[in-house]
Amino acid sequence: MVQLRHALETPRLTLRRFELDDLDDLALILANEEVNRYLYSEPRERVAAVELLRGRLDKPEDVAEDNRLNVAVELRDARRVIGDFVLWWTENEHHQGEIGGSLHPDFHRRGFAGEVYEELLALAFTEYGLRRVVGRCDARNGASIRALEKVGLRQEAHFVENEFVKGEWTDEVVMAVRKVDWERRREGAH
Repeated sequence: MVQLRHALETPRLTLRRFELDDLDDLALILANEEVNRYLYSEPRERVAAVELLRGRLDKPEDVAEDNRLNVAVELRDARRVIGDFVLWWTENEHHQGEIGGSLHPDFHRRGFAGEVYEELLALAFTEYGLRRVVGRCDARNGASIRALEKVGLRQEAHFVENEFVKGEWTDEVVMAVRKVDWERRREGAH
């Protein structure tokens, strides 16, 4: 697992490594029904949060075998973890990655996901040399699709009833952005 070398700051958030003190906030996120609505997981009890957090804390910083960067999203003003995001990638000739994550529902519809995605894309393209990054969503999850669109990802695929999740067939939307398009977008913003 790759770790953040230093915390990243957005206008309202700190993106950082998970810490032991994050357990209560992470447990609230993982247990929330709305958080799990479009995920493969069901709401999880505190024991699952302990195991997940322990797994993230136990890995040494220099282990990069699985190329997975887990990020605690802390609301600076409240000093509270409100999200759990990830960037992972392949180390082959394709140089592709994927971003995703969850915010506690109390913090939906405020643009926080976009702030996180902007930072993860910057890491993906500048720090890790990726060429392309995707985001995958349940097609019913309009909020996640909009957050990805706001940071420059565009829909590349809509798979109809491609997965059987939680007792029903679901559609999947795949969004993506190439490094060259991301760079053009950033240059246009300045």
